[in-house]
Amino acid sequence: MPRVIHLIIAFAILCYSATSSAGTTYMDDRSGSLHVSIGITLNAFPELRVVPGYPVYYAPRLNANYFFYDGMYWVYRDDTWYSSAWYDGPWWATSHEDVPLYILRIPVRYYRRPPEYFHGWKADAPPRWGHHWGRDWENRRSGWDKWNRNSAPAPAQLPTYQRNYSGDRYPRQVDRQRVLQQHDYRYAPRDSIVRKLYQRLYIEPATQEAPARKGTSEHGRQGFHEDRGSQRQDIQRSTPASPQQEPRKAQEPGQRTQPGPSQLQHQYQQRQRHEQHQQHGQRQRHEQQQQHGQPQKPTSQRKTADDRDPEQRGQGKDRGHGPDHSRH
Repeated sequence: MPRVIHLIIAFAILCYSATSSAGTTYMDDRSGSLHVSIGITLNAFPELRVVPGYPVYYAPRLNANYFFYDGMYWVYRDDTWYSSAWYDGPWWATSHEDVPLYILRIPVRYYRRPPEYFHGWKADAPPRWGHHWGRDWENRRSGWDKWNRNSAPAPAQLPTYQRNYSGDRYPRQVDRQRVLQQHDYRYAPRDSIVRKLYQRLYIEPATQEAPARKGTSEHGRQGFHEDRGSQRQDIQRSTPASPQQEPRKAQEPGQRTQPGPSQLQHQYQQRQRHEQHQQHGQRQRHEQQQQHGQPQKPTSQRKTADDRDPEQRGQGKDRGHGPDHSRH
């Protein structure tokens, strides 16, 4: 019975170790990338120191194999390398083929939590990755441990702006991290492997989301213009057009054209001139009758210009009056 109990306890410990080492994998809703919880939780920006002679930082106070190189953080845990642009993740698992050379060259002594298979390896030399990962990997990454120490690049500037984001203020969304980094860090990876990795994890998801947002905005603007166009058409149909805006209809044969404003004004002026001529003629006749002592006839019995005798018509012409405009 005690043996069975020990077996159950051992099995539980083994399951817990396997679960904690594998970590929890989850999907980011915005970028669609798989993130991994590696069991490391940092509530504040860690202390980082430069590895002498290397363009790499390490975290001396963390119980983890925690490094910073070329603008990204690197953690080695359970035979897997994880990378992130922010000090507390989210983390992405990186294949052995995509690990930068200077990360592979970090001496064993700077691994604060070295695995058991590091035992017996030289502290001032890099881990024996070819021996651990096999000959195929060694052939694909041949020469990874041979380099000129005098030509090593300078360490990248630390993203110290991330110190302002700790605890509940830490941004967990990748798009939010990308915006803050592009605004406050101003550093672009120089290593070709790191640059491709950063492009795949942070830049490409943003460019894939941009066309979708653009399509949505274009559709919204198109719908807006269509609505405005339909509203204008409705207004034009419901509002009566002014006389100046009404289109001219084609004149049918035999149909009289309605006079325009200029024609109406001209006709009105002609009528006024005609009435003035008539009034002037009446005054002349009244004066002549008074001179000859003839009584004035009622207005209703007065003769028109055409009923007058030829002598009076001649006098009217001699006095400079024009022809009767009413005939025109």
